[in-house]
Amino acid sequence: MDVKASGVKTWRILGIGLAGLLLAACAGAPPRTGGNPMFLDDRFAPPSEPIGASDLFALSPAMEDYLATEIASRQRSSARQHALVDALYSSAQLKLEYDSTVTRNAAEAFDARSGNCLSLVLMTAAFAKELGLQVQYQVVFSEQAASRSDGIVYLSNHINLTLRPTAPEGRLVNLANEPLTVDFIPAEGQGRQRARVVREATIVAMYLNNKAAESLRARRLDDAYWWARAAIEQDPGFLTAQNTLSVIYRRRGHLAEAEQLLRNAVELEPGNAVPMSNLSRLLKASGRTDEAARLDERLRRIEAVPPFHYFDIGLQAMAEKKYELARQNFEKEVERAATHHEFHAWLAAALFELGEVDAARRHLQIALENSTTPADQALYESRLEALRPRQRTLR
Repeated sequence: MDVKASGVKTWRILGIGLAGLLLAACAGAPPRTGGNPMFLDDRFAPPSEPIGASDLFALSPAMEDYLATEIASRQRSSARQHALVDALYSSAQLKLEYDSTVTRNAAEAFDARSGNCLSLVLMTAAFAKELGLQVQYQVVFSEQAASRSDGIVYLSNHINLTLRPTAPEGRLVNLANEPLTVDFIPAEGQGRQRARVVREATIVAMYLNNKAAESLRARRLDDAYWWARAAIEQDPGFLTAQNTLSVIYRRRGHLAEAEQLLRNAVELEPGNAVPMSNLSRLLKASGRTDEAARLDERLRRIEAVPPFHYFDIGLQAMAEKKYELARQNFEKEVERAATHHEFHAWLAAALFELGEVDAARRHLQIALENSTTPADQALYESRLEALRPRQRTLR
């Protein structure tokens, strides 16, 4: 574990694919929200454990005591974020260990003194919230770790978090209180990596989806269903959970429903290789080899292109005022990541320059709805306002 401070792991599944995160705790099955056609509650038994995440960031009495003693004592000589990281990860007393096998909530990770990257991020965030720090989560674009179990390939994404101090209105923030990124992989292995900020709702969904993946690995399909269901309800835009649910459906024999989930994911993100790969496998298993072959050809093209490849081409095209070229490349990135706000914002800028104001407005609205920071939200709101008087620029 390295504290530069930056990273976390979340489960995904390929080969029949998936990924995971959270929901409100309850003793039995989660309450039915009624009418969502992707859910098959009557075909799965009630869960054997509480399903939810209402206590995900809750501090246990032991954590409150550690906060009042170890962390508070370090605050006398260090900024809050540095005091927190030092107390958690530099203390000989705590001795945290990395454990990739189980996803724990904040209190469980502290009690066990171990956790996977997501668990350690959750624990760090819980303390940070109590200290009044701002917490920002990032998914880092890096090579995915993979493992195989019972015919399923599990892919692991990397996540980190950044801690920022807050100051009362009108107060200056000391320059020593700069943002601090906390990561749990060796810094020398990171290099200069691209990352995208994600909402806390998505982090919670990742937790729930991880629990679904762990239940699936343990062959507890009923529990896996309820965890994946909770992840989807927590963040409907987190398509990884739909992919996970499709794997559960396939394992239970609900093939038509699994196929519909995968087709929905591929339609929303036609450049996302994971659901496309799973759909291809499902089609092959049902004898539809011609359609599967067409998907495989698309997969070969997608997987040959690294993250942000088309985005960087688009940015260069914008700088050279080649707006149609920019548009084409930004559209390709939107196909691969339909909820990444920056792709939509730049696509809107290219469309504006091409005179397609209505389309620009639509993509700016999508960027606003998926933005994760107040600064981005304010920026996109101002750009949407700028579209009313046509002559104002978006860039």
